[in-house]
Amino acid sequence: MPALETDAGVRDDAGADGSVPGADAGGPGLDGGGGPSDAGRGGPDGASVGVPDAASAGDAGVGAGGFAEVVPSALWDAMFPERNALYTHDALVAAAAYYPAFCAVGSAETRLRECAAFLANIAHETTGGWDTAPGGRFAWGLYFVQEVGCESGACVAYCDASSARYPCAPGRTYHGRGPLQLSWNYNYGQAGEALGLDLLGNPDLVVSDGVTAFRTALWFWMTAQSPKPSAHDVMSGTWAPSAADAAAGRAPGFGMTINIINGGLECGVPTSDRVRDRIGFYERFVAWLGTTSGANVECDTMRSY
Repeated sequence: MPALETDAGVRDDAGADGSVPGADAGGPGLDGGGGPSDAGRGGPDGASVGVPDAASAGDAGVGAGGFAEVVPSALWDAMFPERNALYTHDALVAAAAYYPAFCAVGSAETRLRECAAFLANIAHETTGGWDTAPGGRFAWGLYFVQEVGCESGACVAYCDASSARYPCAPGRTYHGRGPLQLSWNYNYGQAGEALGLDLLGNPDLVVSDGVTAFRTALWFWMTAQSPKPSAHDVMSGTWAPSAADAAAGRAPGFGMTINIINGGLECGVPTSDRVRDRIGFYERFVAWLGTTSGANVECDTMRSY
């Protein structure tokens, strides 16, 4: 059985870098340390999965219409053939309407790369793939909606009792849920405030409504949390590294999005299998979108925050 990647999620954004138990490294799927070392970084075999001819948005030209224009429904289906029913194209389009700058800032190349970077990270966080999986490892993004083993409320470790502003609700758990695996009570609290939803009192909203699920992921993607920039600003070219960032090797590119999401575990160290998995998804998606990966794809030389 495939097992959910449980290494990161939106756990690292407030300094919570602790790892969580994952699947057995010997089985299919990804454990806390990522997949096998031959995860691969090649582009997609477009013919084998029936990618539409119109999928090459980079060749066709991209306007300023944002996500729905960059990734049409047919391409979404090809990118995520094994996705959970929660994760529909319509749900992400509806969620993206709350963030009109998403995939809509900068040149066509910039917008395509931002879409690819976001999709790669959510694919990695929810993957059920392994090297010999039907369709290949990268066909299984968006497979899981929550952290495996936590569905029955057993994962009580994600409660920071010191958070007076975002106290844990009795009987609720704050394990990883949704496309970016929103975790910890303080993250549910912040996201709920931004979205106008009681995610502290009802965290299962993230796994029961596709629009809400994608809104939590886009909230994190679009929101800077000092000293970190937002992943959107990094990929849209609007972030200028500070002197401290430059000294720490932090620079715009896909690798910086990894640093923002889970740098405490994945950056500033030799490139791990989990990072290779993120990059594998990213390079697959940039190829389908008809663009290139850009600079600073890895984060091994970047210090985490």
